[in-house]
Amino acid sequence: MRVVVVGATGNVGSSLVRLLAADERVGSILGVARRRPELELPKTDWAEADVTRDDLADRFRDADVVVHLAWAIQPSRDERQLHRVNVEGSARVFDATASARVPALVYASSVGAYSPGPKDRAVDESWAVEGIPSSFYSRHKAEVERRLDRVEAEHPRLRVVRLRPGLIFKASAATGIRRLFAGPFAPGVLLRPGLIPFVPAIDGLRFQAVHTDDVADAYLQAIVRDVRGAFNIAAEPVLDAAQLAELLHARPLPLPRIVARSALRLLWRLRLQPTPPGWLDLALAVPLMNCSRAVRELGWKPERTATEAMSDLLSGFRAGADDATPPLAHATSAPARVKELATGVGARDDAGDDG
Repeated sequence: MRVVVVGATGNVGSSLVRLLAADERVGSILGVARRRPELELPKTDWAEADVTRDDLADRFRDADVVVHLAWAIQPSRDERQLHRVNVEGSARVFDATASARVPALVYASSVGAYSPGPKDRAVDESWAVEGIPSSFYSRHKAEVERRLDRVEAEHPRLRVVRLRPGLIFKASAATGIRRLFAGPFAPGVLLRPGLIPFVPAIDGLRFQAVHTDDVADAYLQAIVRDVRGAFNIAAEPVLDAAQLAELLHARPLPLPRIVARSALRLLWRLRLQPTPPGWLDLALAVPLMNCSRAVRELGWKPERTATEAMSDLLSGFRAGADDATPPLAHATSAPARVKELATGVGARDDAGDDG
């Protein structure tokens, strides 16, 4: 089996290519990314390509499966550029997959594609996929799903799988995640247990997480099994402020939604961090997911709890952990995070964040 992974160097992609390289059912892998990583793996070749402009069909020929993971979080202050990469770039990947007559396409959707939903019960994959209006990430994920619907209708022989994971964490992604969501002024050392006295407890903030390596395994199962459709991917338990406070040896401090959003918006406008307030809206609005279909049809079961995934990420923050790929490497930030400051804290895409 030949597998092409588009966006093979980010949080999920870096774990998936390693897993594919170790699997005897996979004969060869082509990792596609904007920049070639310093990562050598068995059975794996690398190709540099930009999904917004480069020819993709030729790279996909003779593949048995294309996995599309590439997605941009930054520059968060330039939604036109993000739409060009995320929506138009995804459409180009889908069209190239069909043009190259690849039998199967596995796409990285997200819990963020869902419409607002309940926090007191879990919904299955039939929940509406219209996104959260105030979140560019959510709007783009929902729009890409609609485009994929059209591709699926036009090419019924193409086996299409969509994975919709919750928040995805691992220690070696800590540098990349901090860069994308916290910015150059966030000191990881403060995340040592006991150094932060309080954790904001925002009403309704309950979310699901999963370890990156477990998500990679879900992708592997979607690649090798004859399945179609959408699959929710998350681990237990559902996380909230109380559990985060326990991990950090802190106390939850009630914080009204409007205060939290106003503070985030102010820091965003002052360019002190790269995360617009739509991310908070997204976290407060998306539903909790029922993952029984993934267990039943993919044979998927996470090896780590959501708490363990979060703990792994926190340990990565404290250690400044990174990986040997451009989106996750320390070198992308440079000493004292100079390169991050040069991007205008969310104004330009210097680091990149494939997969």
